[in-house]
Amino acid sequence: MMDSQEKNLEIGTAASPVEEQEVKEEIIQAAEAPEVVTTEAVEPEAQPEEAVPEAEEQPRKVYETKKEILDRVKDIAHGDEIPQKDEIDYLKTAFYKIHIAEREAALKAYIDGGGDPEAYQITRDEDEEVFKAEMGIIKEKRAQLFKEQEAEKQVNLEKKLAIIDKIKNMITSPEEANKSYQEFKALQTEWREIKNVPAEKASELWRNYQLYVEQFYDLLKLNNEAREYDFKKNLELKTKLCEAAERLAEETDIISAFHQLQKLHAEYREIGPVAKEQREEIWNRFKAASTIINKRHQQHFEGIRAKEEENLTRKTELCEKAEAIAAKENKGSGDWEKHTKEIIDIQTEWKTIGFAPQKMNVKIFERFRAACDDFFGRKAEYFKGLKNTFKENADKKRALIEKAKELQDSTDWKATSDKLIALQKEWKTIGMVPKKLGDQLWEEFLGTCNKFFEARNAAGAGQRGEERENLEKKRAVVEKLKAVAEETGENLQEKVQKLVEEYQSIGHVPFKEKDKLYEEYHAVLDKLYKDLNISVAKKRLNNFKQNLKQVAERGENALDNERARLFRQYEAIKQEVQTYENNLGFLNASSKKGNSLIDEMNRKVQKLKDEMNLVREKIKAIDAENKE
Repeated sequence: MMDSQEKNLEIGTAASPVEEQEVKEEIIQAAEAPEVVTTEAVEPEAQPEEAVPEAEEQPRKVYETKKEILDRVKDIAHGDEIPQKDEIDYLKTAFYKIHIAEREAALKAYIDGGGDPEAYQITRDEDEEVFKAEMGIIKEKRAQLFKEQEAEKQVNLEKKLAIIDKIKNMITSPEEANKSYQEFKALQTEWREIKNVPAEKASELWRNYQLYVEQFYDLLKLNNEAREYDFKKNLELKTKLCEAAERLAEETDIISAFHQLQKLHAEYREIGPVAKEQREEIWNRFKAASTIINKRHQQHFEGIRAKEEENLTRKTELCEKAEAIAAKENKGSGDWEKHTKEIIDIQTEWKTIGFAPQKMNVKIFERFRAACDDFFGRKAEYFKGLKNTFKENADKKRALIEKAKELQDSTDWKATSDKLIALQKEWKTIGMVPKKLGDQLWEEFLGTCNKFFEARNAAGAGQRGEERENLEKKRAVVEKLKAVAEETGENLQEKVQKLVEEYQSIGHVPFKEKDKLYEEYHAVLDKLYKDLNISVAKKRLNNFKQNLKQVAERGENALDNERARLFRQYEAIKQEVQTYENNLGFLNASSKKGNSLIDEMNRKVQKLKDEMNLVREKIKAIDAENKE
């Protein structure tokens, strides 16, 4: 007979009504990581015979490809074997590990091949669609299995209640107990063969069964020798179970030790009673060994749960970061590139974090994936809209290349250089194109420009000697002008004009000497014009006045015609002065070259004004002659 201590035996996997509902939910919805439940040893009547059977723990196969995983998932979905939750969770984790690695490898290959990261789009994965569909079938299959198991549990409950009623009836006739012994043993065998019953009925059912079994043993009239032999045999069996349970404390694999303990508990409760004076001792020994294993098991999973909670906190923070980045406004490609790097850094950190708690693991992953998909989806739309712009920019650059090719063989070095430099400046104003194409276009454009400039440089080597000769000639003219500035007498204006014409007829000089020579030349020329201008103008006016009488002799309208000609000349010069003065208002004198140009224009303006004054004086002279 089983005493009160044996009635209090529990093997560590009993399920409360709340836990039973969780079992249903786990069968219906597979998660990424299995949740392990550990409990302390409790009464044998709480043994969860009705728990959904799972396969014995075996070394897991390492899957190398998604095809291997899909083949296994299809076998489970369409075969006759019972889908095991641990394996389904493992298959899901293994599939998405390969799936994400492939997607990252594709992105890396695209970038290494010269692709634009901002323009990359994630392609649809047909394997993932098949995987999801097959998982849906498995989900339905497990749900149907659970439903069938619930029905089977109800039938088993009825069978066990019938066995209890039969044993109960045996107890009502003590004198028949010995005669009913074989039938009693057969009922015990039948009871053991009946498996799962509803969890909420398990404890009460077990207590009633043990109660009537003990009462039957109390009524059983066996001879003392047979009874003592039975007690001794049961004690030996229970002692071996105690020793086996005690050895489990040395097992390094905590999970394996826990599962082995469950088997020992199942064997313990099937063994009959021991002598009354030994019952408490053998039970306490077995219970003490069980407590050690259960405590190690509980501590192990408490550590796992604590780590999972920490992982959940870290993953939640990464979700918030990704969501914040996805919500930011991106004003251009630079912003997209910057935020893409931030998202990729977050994804890299995510991979270093382990599982979150089972009930949140899938949810937190879906949240993170949604934020990343939102970001990359909007990024893809943005760069899709840039395709037309890229095409327009590429066409503009190709047009500049064609223009450059038309100029590359020109020998008009100065004009062509200016045109090509203008094309290069225009090139910089054109927007971006994809990097690989942009590099190709730039190399073609640069090569075309370089062909001309290399030819120009080669031709310029012969010109440099000529420029040095021109420099010496112009310096000689400047020295002659300086000598004229020291002379007095007639024909100075004519001498100056001839030297100016000689200077202007000489070609280019070396670029480095150009500004210095220019300043020296105009300094002496300005002095000459200033000294000679008044006397020359006066002489020209006197000569004009002397000739007026000869003009008048040509006819009565001759003076009027001359006056009209001079007036037109005066207006033309006046208009030219205005044009120069307007242009001076737009010139920038910040550079040395700009200063020289302004000085030159000022000299021209002054010369024109002097000429305009002379014409005005000539008109006055004609008016005076008409009055006479």
